[in-house]
Amino acid sequence: MGFLEDFQASVETLPAMLHKNYSLMRELDRSLQGVQLENEQRCQQEIEDIKHGLESGSITFEPAKLKFSDEAVEEQKHCVRIADEKVALATQTYDLVDAHIQQLDQYMRKLEEHRQEKEAAAAAAAVADTVVAATSAAPASAGTSRFAAADPAPKSGRAGERGRGGRKKAKIPTEPPPIDLELPVDPNEPTYCFCNQVSYGEMVACDNPECKIEWFHFGCVGVKEQPKGKWYCGSCISYQKKRKGK
Repeated sequence: MGFLEDFQASVETLPAMLHKNYSLMRELDRSLQGVQLENEQRCQQEIEDIKHGLESGSITFEPAKLKFSDEAVEEQKHCVRIADEKVALATQTYDLVDAHIQQLDQYMRKLEEHRQEKEAAAAAAAVADTVVAATSAAPASAGTSRFAAADPAPKSGRAGERGRGGRKKAKIPTEPPPIDLELPVDPNEPTYCFCNQVSYGEMVACDNPECKIEWFHFGCVGVKEQPKGKWYCGSCISYQKKRKGK
């Protein structure tokens, strides 16, 4: 299979991969909006409770103690994690499209070089054919004919050239080298993460045994090192919060 067929095969899978990434981004966006709304409501309620406590005198004004609950802080951190996953997924989608564009540009450059080499070879062959035709049509002189008959084997190289009509062999360019381009990744290799790419670099596993994706690239989920405790992806955290009724 030529490079063009390989490139077409890889491009045919691109729309499905883009659709999947965009769907995941929309899902993360809806999850983020839901968590943000819950966090805003929780924080507003806690602010109102603090105001009533100060007005009624049940609590004293101590700035060190007047802060949001651990649940509100955790929800804020969860919002940041979801936003990081969405940004990482958008970056992966951009890189995926850019890689196909660069591959196409490389193929177009090689194709143009191949075309120029073939045109140069064809032009050289045409010039050689013109020289041969013009020399064959020129009439040979009588003296030259007698000399050629008497001494068919010339003693010098120059005389040999005259005996052959002064023609020189045209140097026909050889066939241009084949195009050597990288082939696409094996389509049978398993893929992981939100980006639906093969395994590479460092990856982190979701501790939810029912996670549909299970493994994620560090860059896609905004993780810089292996978590020390249990780690859940944004989709699994949102699903667990919905099941708990939060």
